[in-house]
Amino acid sequence: MNMATASSTSLEQDARALHSKGDHDVRPGEIAIGVIIGRTSEFFDFFVYAIASVLVFPAVIFPYMQPIAATLWSFALFPLAFIARPIGTQIFMKLDRRYGRGTKLTIALFLLGTSTVLVAFLPGYATIGTSSAVLLALFRVGQGIALGGAWDGLPSLLALNAPEKKRGWWAMVPQLGAPLGLIVASALFAFFLSVLPAEDFISWGWRYPFFVAFALNVVALFARLRIVVTPEYAELFHSRELTPSRVTATVKAQWRNIIIGAFAPLASFALFHMVTVFPLSWVALYTREDISTFLMIEVLGGVVGLGAIVLSGLLADRIGRRSVLGYTAAGIAAFSGFAPTLLNGGRAGEILFMVMGFLLLGISFGQSSGAVTSNFPKRARYTGAALTSDLAWLFGAGFAPLAALALTQAFGLVAAGGYLLSGALGTLIALGLNVELARRLD
Repeated sequence: MNMATASSTSLEQDARALHSKGDHDVRPGEIAIGVIIGRTSEFFDFFVYAIASVLVFPAVIFPYMQPIAATLWSFALFPLAFIARPIGTQIFMKLDRRYGRGTKLTIALFLLGTSTVLVAFLPGYATIGTSSAVLLALFRVGQGIALGGAWDGLPSLLALNAPEKKRGWWAMVPQLGAPLGLIVASALFAFFLSVLPAEDFISWGWRYPFFVAFALNVVALFARLRIVVTPEYAELFHSRELTPSRVTATVKAQWRNIIIGAFAPLASFALFHMVTVFPLSWVALYTREDISTFLMIEVLGGVVGLGAIVLSGLLADRIGRRSVLGYTAAGIAAFSGFAPTLLNGGRAGEILFMVMGFLLLGISFGQSSGAVTSNFPKRARYTGAALTSDLAWLFGAGFAPLAALALTQAFGLVAAGGYLLSGALGTLIALGLNVELARRLD
């Protein structure tokens, strides 16, 4: 801990020295660049692990099982990061209060990078038996704890400093990192799958994306440190009261806002894995299609998602963020009733499912962060927003691949929409019940 603190202090001093020369105005565009770089790195880590959960871990960690059972067990490890994330938030909020945001970010991102790159060195079942699953679970927990500490408050700062009539536009900016991370991760796996024999890919080819993830974390660390440690931004965080409050006190005082804030974006968070991880598992398990080709369809979906996120900003500033969340939740509920069966319709059905899914996901996910910040009083905004995000990911996204695949195995593709429908209903109920949330979002 002392070495990490010393190292991060040096990084903070270098960043301050670099940006203390001359005038340095606080601009939303500059915040946006740091946010996009940081989020792209985090989501790249996220999707590298998610894709490997389908294409690698069942064969490497659970080779003694049937493919469907192996994938279900792989998906059972998947939510460990989401379960651990609130614990990481509590740990790193203490570090934030004691040592500062720069130190917290440095330790968190190095832990995230280390946990990710260790997966690249993971021995398989053939080498160490069931211990490989135990190690993978530990690395996954490490990722979750680190993600809890990676919350830097920049999305909240961006939303609060945006012009009043452009808040929907700036609220969507942090969400651009998700499709960008998916595009890069899917394209990278597609490349290795297409150029390597299957034996080489399972033996060593799959490990390279995890090395890339570590490198991106280092880049993201410097991009975020150059913002959060400058005196201008430190003062702005303080003036906006984006400073860490105690987690237990925040939960005790703001538990209603935390719960409502976690359920308001539930539809988009549930859809998140239904159009990324679950379709990949369906194609891998139930079809004989080329996986690298489907990964390129996911790249196409990511591009559609990028455009839809931008569209969400325009819509939100015209009709209100709450209306965008409500309308898209209704659309997602309708989508859940028929869309999964499109995956059984060959290549054309898969493309239609992905395009429609990413269009809905982009519009809803683009405004999901807007449902977090303004629901809290200033003194609890920083910690409350972090906890709300943690719980939304846990309830909405963490168990989605496991639930969808288990429902599909038991009852068919139509049943996979059940989890998605529950998320849509959660959003509609949260928006309908919370009058205060409605007033503040509009």
